[in-house]
Amino acid sequence: MTSPAKFKKDKEIIAEYDTQVKEIRAQLTEQMKCLDQQCELRVQLLQDLQDFFRKKAEIEMDYSRNLEKLAERFLAKTRSTKDQQFKKDQNVLSPVNCWNLLLNQVKRESRDHTTLSDIYLNNIIPRFVQVSEDSGRLFKKSKEVGQQLQDDLMKVLNELYSVMKTYHMYNADSISAQSKLKEAEKQEEKQIGKSVKQEDRQTPRSPDSTSNVRIEEKHVRRSSVKKIEKMKEKRQAKYTENKLKAIKARNEYLLALEATNASVFKYYIHDLSDLIDCCDLGYHASLNRALRTFLSAELNLEQSKHEGLDAIENAVENLDATSDKQRLMEMYNSVFCPPMKFEFQPHMGDMASQLCAQQPVQSELVQRCQQLQSRLSTLKIENEEVKKTMEATLQTIQDIVTVEDFDVSDCFQYSNSMESVKSTVSETFMSKPSIAKRRANQQETEQFYFTKMKEYLEGRNLITKLQAKHDLLQKTLGESQRTDCSLARRSSTVKKQDSSQAIPLVVESCIRFISRHGLQHEGIFRVSGSQVEVNDIKNAFERGEDPLAGDQNDHDLDSIAGVLKLYFRGLKHPLFPKDIFRDLMACVTMDNLQERALHIRKVLLVLPKTTLIIMRYLFAFLSHLSQFSEENMMDPYNLAICFGPSLMSVPEGHDQVSCQTHVNELIKTIIIQHEHVFPNPRELEGPIYSRGGSTEDYCDSPHGETASAEDSAQDATAEHHTSDDECEPIEAIAKFDYVGRTARELSFKKGASLLLYQRASDDWWEGRHNGIDGLIPHQYIVVQDTLIS
Repeated sequence: MTSPAKFKKDKEIIAEYDTQVKEIRAQLTEQMKCLDQQCELRVQLLQDLQDFFRKKAEIEMDYSRNLEKLAERFLAKTRSTKDQQFKKDQNVLSPVNCWNLLLNQVKRESRDHTTLSDIYLNNIIPRFVQVSEDSGRLFKKSKEVGQQLQDDLMKVLNELYSVMKTYHMYNADSISAQSKLKEAEKQEEKQIGKSVKQEDRQTPRSPDSTSNVRIEEKHVRRSSVKKIEKMKEKRQAKYTENKLKAIKARNEYLLALEATNASVFKYYIHDLSDLIDCCDLGYHASLNRALRTFLSAELNLEQSKHEGLDAIENAVENLDATSDKQRLMEMYNSVFCPPMKFEFQPHMGDMASQLCAQQPVQSELVQRCQQLQSRLSTLKIENEEVKKTMEATLQTIQDIVTVEDFDVSDCFQYSNSMESVKSTVSETFMSKPSIAKRRANQQETEQFYFTKMKEYLEGRNLITKLQAKHDLLQKTLGESQRTDCSLARRSSTVKKQDSSQAIPLVVESCIRFISRHGLQHEGIFRVSGSQVEVNDIKNAFERGEDPLAGDQNDHDLDSIAGVLKLYFRGLKHPLFPKDIFRDLMACVTMDNLQERALHIRKVLLVLPKTTLIIMRYLFAFLSHLSQFSEENMMDPYNLAICFGPSLMSVPEGHDQVSCQTHVNELIKTIIIQHEHVFPNPRELEGPIYSRGGSTEDYCDSPHGETASAEDSAQDATAEHHTSDDECEPIEAIAKFDYVGRTARELSFKKGASLLLYQRASDDWWEGRHNGIDGLIPHQYIVVQDTLIS
């Protein structure tokens, strides 16, 4: 029989197992609740995101509308300006450009925020709706899978419980059978012991009287032992049978126990993780895509804003009073252009227009000239001191107005305490006491500056008047120190421009100057020159003078280039007449450049001879200039953009934008193919452009003197030396700086000493400089007169 202690212990084991199973069952229930809560939180989060972006879309749209209203308010004000041409002209000024860019930036931000609102409503929010629907559907399916996994786990636990109960039952039967077997063995031993004792106790008696009794007792003992042996055998068989069943039941229990532990481990370690993955299937990736759509929209908004702000920053960097002054004078050239000089108006037939320096007024004029010179010396010293004070004051004002107080980055350094932000803002440079002090100081300095400015201008006006009188007296009295050989030559050759001249003086002179000094000047014809100097040079040409004659290089190249463009732009009839505009535009559509050049040639051959000569001269120069595009940044297309509007105007009724593009392409083609477009000198006699700026004549040219006697002497010398290779080298001096464009061409500075061996061609010498042999351009040197003679 099973002892009460063992029975109690078995009950405790069963109870412990039940408790463990209950805990697992409770865990499984809580797991499902936890997943349910996650699903609810996920749905709520997605709903909050939808509501957030829906509200943000409304805010963005309201902000966009307010920006649009703000921009339209000021744009309407600009459009309502009566003088539209004035408004158009003002747009080129840098402050107006900043203002226009600022309004454009507001409109750009308005469009961008409208786009942002649209993306929120029609892209991001639908994405969150889809994510919510997908998550709910996937969670439902995942929950079904999880429930099945839990049912399977509980089935395994129940099976383990059954196997354990079976094992306990068979093991209890085995123990019971073992107890009964031991009890039988004890009875057997006990019985055998009794028999031995009884035999020992019996005394010897007569065999006859006791033999029968002994036999009977012995028979009884044997019968009792046999019964016990049979009972023992039965109990032994029962025990063996139960023991085998118990062993098999224990084996099954151990196997089931291992399988159950493995199943439980798999469920908690792998199945639960896989189940959560099923619940999260695509959720994070979909949420990632939706939020990245938001990031992309916001980043593109920021990029668009930065692009607009960069344009404004560039415009702010280009705020330049000097350039605006120049543009203003160019826009209103007729307003700011100096008037014609006042001419001497003779009275009653008095034709003497010169100062009379004869006696008896000569002494008076000499004394007056000396007095003026003395007075001028004093005034110039005084005015120079005033100028220095004025410039120092101006620098002070500029220091005040250019102080860098615009950095407000500290105001955006937020902290947990808003007090720190307020204190930062209150301590900025824009605080009221600081502003008041600065403005008072600035106004006081400005007042002093304008006082000195007025004093300086008055002094300069007086100096100008006295200097003019002094110069005229000095010139009349023959004391001028400025007369030189080039001025004498110029004064003897310069005449009023005649309409029959092949190359206008202004064209030839400007091209000659640029060819000698400006082939490598960066931005030639693109950069605006000084309007004041442009006007001075232009007026000089209109008076029949040549302000660019001689070798002086004290003029601004951009101003001279501006004079040349201004001349062609100011022609009453453009160089390319409007009646051939359509034919020339038809040539541009041809793909083959050579074929295009031949058709352009046919169209241009109907023009007058003088027009063709000017065109040939100009485009040969532009082609030469474009060969230095690496230095001057002016390739044929850039030159075409600069000269296209000046040489050929688009007739009314045509699309100005598209036609101007074709015009530029036409001018570019002529620059590149000028040798094929225009007749050669034998077909069309007249001046041609020669590298170095001189004009070679194939007919009588009014400006043939530009090829000076000095150049003729050089040619004669060259001819002499080309015929005699054994002559000594010729010494020459560089007239201008020159930078060689190939390895064979020599580079040198103005004034450098050069050795010439022989003429390589009409334009080049073979020579030496600084111990290096190479080619030297003829137009950039002067052969020494002593050696020539």
